[in-house]
Amino acid sequence: MSQLVGFLRDGRQEFADILRKCSKSLKLYQGMEVHGAIFKMGYEVDRMINNDLIDMYGKCGRMVMARKVFDNMFDRNVVSWTSLMCGYLQQGNARGSLAVFKEMGSSEVNPNEFTLSTNVKACGILGVVDTGMQIHGLCCRSGFECFPVVGNSLLDMYARCDKIFEAARVFDKMRYRSLISWNAMIAGYAQREMGDKSLVLFREMQKQGEIPDEYTFTSTLKACSGLGAIREGSQIHAFLIALGYPLFSKTIVAGALIDLYVKCGYLNQARALYNQVEQKSVISWTSLFLGYAQEANLLEAMDFFRELRNSNIRVDGFVLSSIVGIFADYALVEQGKQMHSYAVKVPADDISVANAIVDMYLKCGQIEEAQNLFNEMQEKNVVSWTVMITGYGKYGLGIEAVNLFKNMQLDGIEPDGVTYLALLAACSHSGLVEESREYFSRLCGDRRIKPKVEHYACMVDILGRAGRLNEAKNLIKSMPFKPSTGIWQTLLSSCRVHGNLEMGREIERILLNLDGNNPVNYVMVSNLYADAGYWKESERLRKMVKRKGLKKDAGRSWVEIDKEVHFFYNRDETHPLTQKIHEVLQETEKRMRQEIGYASDVRYALHDVEEETKEESLRVHSEKLAIGLALLCGGMEEGGKPIRIFKNLRVCGDCHEFIKGLSKILSKVFIVRDANRFHKFEDGLCSCKDYW
Repeated sequence: MSQLVGFLRDGRQEFADILRKCSKSLKLYQGMEVHGAIFKMGYEVDRMINNDLIDMYGKCGRMVMARKVFDNMFDRNVVSWTSLMCGYLQQGNARGSLAVFKEMGSSEVNPNEFTLSTNVKACGILGVVDTGMQIHGLCCRSGFECFPVVGNSLLDMYARCDKIFEAARVFDKMRYRSLISWNAMIAGYAQREMGDKSLVLFREMQKQGEIPDEYTFTSTLKACSGLGAIREGSQIHAFLIALGYPLFSKTIVAGALIDLYVKCGYLNQARALYNQVEQKSVISWTSLFLGYAQEANLLEAMDFFRELRNSNIRVDGFVLSSIVGIFADYALVEQGKQMHSYAVKVPADDISVANAIVDMYLKCGQIEEAQNLFNEMQEKNVVSWTVMITGYGKYGLGIEAVNLFKNMQLDGIEPDGVTYLALLAACSHSGLVEESREYFSRLCGDRRIKPKVEHYACMVDILGRAGRLNEAKNLIKSMPFKPSTGIWQTLLSSCRVHGNLEMGREIERILLNLDGNNPVNYVMVSNLYADAGYWKESERLRKMVKRKGLKKDAGRSWVEIDKEVHFFYNRDETHPLTQKIHEVLQETEKRMRQEIGYASDVRYALHDVEEETKEESLRVHSEKLAIGLALLCGGMEEGGKPIRIFKNLRVCGDCHEFIKGLSKILSKVFIVRDANRFHKFEDGLCSCKDYW
């Protein structure tokens, strides 16, 4: 240290220069040595030196020391205050920056453009738009609004706070727009699903001579992804190649391109691009994995998953949650368990991962595993409780869901709108009318949350199932917003259950006027007429669907056997064991007729064909084909492990009766997850008590 002091010719400036170098290179301990020398040389009261010390400690993450230097200063200027605020912001403490800004308001020092810019950024990070608007007003009054650094911060703050039109007003008023300005506005539009405006700005900035950088390209490609604009995205790809842009070494831009191709369904192009990228990013990998999974190409997705595990790519909580979510959606419990083990080993230390794993076990029919993991979680947030309440609801455990909701509040966690929705759905699945009334009333009285159409739909479903159709209809009419297609469909389902054809006809008119191109509406009304024996009316609607060229989502079921997933559609004959599957189904039907008097419920078959053909058409429902394969592959023995089947739509009434009978004659448990809930079939009964 004595050598250091000896070499200082002009001590004050030399100290300042060294401190600034320490700040730039984040050399904390050298900076602390200089701080010691400053005391020895008597510069501890020098304002410029102290400002540099605050900056150095702030950049090196030692805010306690920065604050101590600041508090010991006799003379502070705007640089002193701003340096301290910047330090807090750089260390991720936006609230700390705003607290110092408030403190500065009581001093005689006025903010400059950097002070205001720093705290506008803090507001954007925290999402406190009201405070940001107050600072914006101060910017206008003090004349700093026109400074580029302030304008860019305001623009970014409004975009982050989901006030995109306010951001656009700031952008339009800017006299000078830097690349940062253009990027912030393009990104803001892209993130708010207004990609068409992003593309307009992308063209406009180039007309004005601004050269895009990697952030511009990334945001613009994201806009193309949101729009499904493959042509514009491909043009940008070609533009990058023509520029000689180092695409394969620019991971962020390559990742945006891969994501574009995946979301537009061009998986081969995405994979080809991914293979050429020098440094694979976890974002690119995740995009491709999710793309394969969403296309139901599980073999490719699983190969890709193994590739990730054998690579050096660091997996974060978002990726783990995404992977587990896919395994949950397809009920791949073995792969989900592997991911659970992987998350423990990493560890992700992310509550969202734990929530995703609990959800996975629930969706895979492993409720005990989910309960154990939930109980072991040291930290739970509102999502954790909501996932578990949803799970109980799917299993028809309404009372347990209500008790869990009460325990959540005792634990100090306030429910949000999604939690109330999960609770009401659980009440619906269990027929808890009075409980649902109580909690719906609480929701409507909660000032923090505004009931949405989905909450009303749950109540309509509960009342409709209970046969209170007029009450359900009146609730729809009393809603403070326009009824959706879905809520009328919910009431129509209840009309079918209770045979109320008059109200069904009324809802038919409403639905077809509201959404005349939705095939689900026609099918639901057609089924209502068919159940009532009005075959001509039913057929008229089905012909209308064909004439309009409308297509309903195909029923699809799947079963996992020896870690391989087998998919089936209605009337599917593509499986190599199709013939044997039909034989085993015919054999089990024969046994069920002899032993328990089973008969196919031909109401779920076409009406204008022979009885024998009706039974044949029911035998090729996708869930029966999946069960047939499971029985063929070792499932015919009595007892043993449960057979688990999954379906993307609601299980039909005939299949429900068929599986009940099957569980009786084989003394075997069948667990079926459909679009609505879980059904556990055992000894001829279902856990839903025929209420689904």
